[in-house]
Amino acid sequence: MYEFFANLTLIAHLIFILFVIFGGLFFFIFSKIIYIHLPALLWGIYIELTNSTCPLTYLENWFLYKGELTTYSNDFINNYLFQIIYPKGLNAEIQIYLGISLIVINILIYGLIYKNLKK
Repeated sequence: MYEFFANLTLIAHLIFILFVIFGGLFFFIFSKIIYIHLPALLWGIYIELTNSTCPLTYLENWFLYKGELTTYSNDFINNYLFQIIYPKGLNAEIQIYLGISLIVINILIYGLIYKNLKK
């Protein structure tokens, strides 16, 4: 049961990461998403640039600990999702590059939004 909740948290974590990266694009469907995306984006930038750990990581680890597991047993989760969220060799320097990439991607997205608003 705990592994199920760990898997669910990992999936939610991936969805949140994707939202932080690309969530600004939802503006074209629902303009008020900006009020949710901007704080999420700032959080993502903070986590990457300060080499911090997301609370969802702690929650995943807690579920695994409570289930007396050291890792995920599901091959898809372990081989694909886990590797996307926690790539091998992730260190503070790579996190800085990821944070800068996050900023650049979202400058482009919000530039596109601004351009479309001016029309």
